[in-house]
Amino acid sequence: MANTFLKANKIAAAALGLLQREIVLPALVWRDAAGDFAQAAGDTISIRVPARTTARSRTLRGARPTTSEGAGIITMDELTETKIDVTLDEDLYSAIPITDEELTLDITNFGQQILAPQVRAVAEGLENKLAAEMTGATYATTLTLDTADPYKTLVDARVALNKSNVPMSERTCVVGADLEGIFLKSEHLSMADKSGSDSALRDAVIGRVAGFGNIYVSNALPPNVGFCFHRTAYVLSMRAPAIPDGASYGRSQAYQGLAMRWLRDYDFRNVQDRSLVDTYAGTNIVADGPDGPDADSDPDFVRAIKITAA
Repeated sequence: MANTFLKANKIAAAALGLLQREIVLPALVWRDAAGDFAQAAGDTISIRVPARTTARSRTLRGARPTTSEGAGIITMDELTETKIDVTLDEDLYSAIPITDEELTLDITNFGQQILAPQVRAVAEGLENKLAAEMTGATYATTLTLDTADPYKTLVDARVALNKSNVPMSERTCVVGADLEGIFLKSEHLSMADKSGSDSALRDAVIGRVAGFGNIYVSNALPPNVGFCFHRTAYVLSMRAPAIPDGASYGRSQAYQGLAMRWLRDYDFRNVQDRSLVDTYAGTNIVADGPDGPDADSDPDFVRAIKITAA
């Protein structure tokens, strides 16, 4: 299958910009585990979730237990840490062949015409993987959007996070296109003086509201879904593969903070160059527990709230 390139005399001097979505989600989640996969068994690392316990009390000068009771003055508790496993389970890549004829007669700028679309494709693939993790997770709290006043739903999300002791800092919301439209039509969210921001909408960002950081818009999400979460609710791990010794040319690089590898070599049998851009990636959620009244149950995913439109 041949590539299709326009001849120079058929291209307007002012080229149209490529219609492409903003890459939003990877910058909003936890990515500090990216460099820990070397020599990890099963390409998997475990992220420690700290144990929690509850303080007890005793009455001063109170009655002491007798020896027959078999208990001391102090009640001893146990700490139970949990872990989150993240596995590099996918190689996201873009591979393009370029014939000698195309390279000689059609390509005027290899970086713009070949490499840039490849890098962009892999970046969108990473975001799609993260979006699939977010939409497919099981949440302790799922809210239905109040379309008449979506501000109330954001307040409910804030309350749910507060009850679960989710830190106030580094909270954010991200929504699909349909929810963005509903938010922007809301009196609470469209007026700058009420949203607490000097701009109701700029660069895929709705202003701060209801104690959250900026509300972001992502076309990687289904249009009728949104999430309010702490940065540590989701984990995105990635690693640029090693440059093989046999590659004619190879380089590791980052695009919008996303690690990638670029390989380029020549296939003389088919008289063509080959360009490959790829990265290894894995995702997961961070569930908390057991704790408190549900100490005997499985960990709950409380660091994020899912919002759906009816």
